Amino acid sequence: MPRVSDEHLERRRQQILDAARACFVRKGFHQTSMQDVFTESGLSAGAVYRYFKSKDELVIALASTAAGDIRAQMTAVIHSDPLPTPAELIARMTKWIDAQSGPEGRIRLAPQAWSLALVDEEAAEPVRRTMAGIRGMWHEYAERMRAAGWLPPDADVDAVAAALFGLLPGYVLQHLLLGDLVRDQYLRGVNILFPYGAPEGRIRPETGATAVADPA
Repeated sequence: MPRVSDEHLERRRQQILDAARACFVRKGFHQTSMQDVFTESGLSAGAVYRYFKSKDELVIALASTAAGDIRAQMTAVIHSDPLPTPAELIARMTKWIDAQSGPEGRIRLAPQAWSLALVDEEAAEPVRRTMAGIRGMWHEYAERMRAAGWLPPDADVDAVAAALFGLLPGYVLQHLLLGDLVRDQYLRGVNILFPYGAPEGRIRPETGATAVADPA
């Protein structure tokens, strides 16, 4: 019997993950059964269980993939030259979040993964690892802010990173749960709190308005 290629295995794995994401977004984690995933993917139970033994494993895999994408996006922004202001950074990240939060968007799975991590230690470990990695990126950004003179020389960058960390989950929760959050309003708020950087990224004192760059 010919050996199944790694490429084929990865395609099959992604097929299952796509099916699980669609089910979880549509019905929620707790209301989705593995049978739903079998049906959505068009695969047998045996084929799915070859890759994932439970719903928890599916959520963890999906959350890890999304987290990797978030970190890749943040890495590109944080290492931009010149250093983006907090409002510019959040503008780019929330633009990406909006694009991933449609009816079957993967960002919709984030709160479900956070909730699962509170009650399932197996799920909690990769979620904690992911969150710690993202907070570490905020730490790197805070260090660059301090080097740019946006923070005092003796600023506690650990404390700054911990505070900045909440900006993106806060946006996700308001965007998904409240449904009334206007992105421009959120960016104005960030800019008022953190009026650093070039003049175009600061508050205009004569009008009280902001000029936050929103990249294409």
